[in-house]
Amino acid sequence: AAGSSPRGKAEPPRAPGPFDLGAQSGRWAAFQKRHGLSCEEAARLLLDAYEYRGLVKHTGGCHCGAVRFEVWASPDLHVFNCNCSICTKKQNRHFIVPASRFKLLQGADNLTTYTFNTHRAQHTFCKTCGVQSFYTPRSNPDGYGIAPHCLDDGTVQTVITEDINGKEWEKAVSEHKTIRDMSKP
Repeated sequence: AAGSSPRGKAEPPRAPGPFDLGAQSGRWAAFQKRHGLSCEEAARLLLDAYEYRGLVKHTGGCHCGAVRFEVWASPDLHVFNCNCSICTKKQNRHFIVPASRFKLLQGADNLTTYTFNTHRAQHTFCKTCGVQSFYTPRSNPDGYGIAPHCLDDGTVQTVITEDINGKEWEKAVSEHKTIRDMSKP
């Protein structure tokens, strides 16, 4: 197994440090210099490009700008239009992504959360402007529901909207073929 010694005992993790890139050392250094990136930034860029093939990095946030996030998702969004009591009042249309594809860039201290009923959904919103740009849906507690209208311009190609009967939430979610899988990487 990886990380195990021949005797079966786990070896301590290696500390980060230089690694041998062999014949690619020159290309790596030129890439970093050309893009003004640290080694870690260059590695993240390349890993993101490989791991999130077919996805784009969307950025967005609340109205006042206190809350900012990035999310890797398709440029073609599958948006849910729920008619449950809170989604109707907030006009909460959202697409679902795995938690691993979402990153809060700023504003954690400016978020507050509202819950009700089962308290599984975490309705987070900006304390300053009141905008909910993302939340943790009851249907997908291992992911995020992202408000497409809170994304910055330029990365969304198409939006397909699907109505979901949140007034009969349990029935709607149990009958839906794919909603639970949308938060899986």
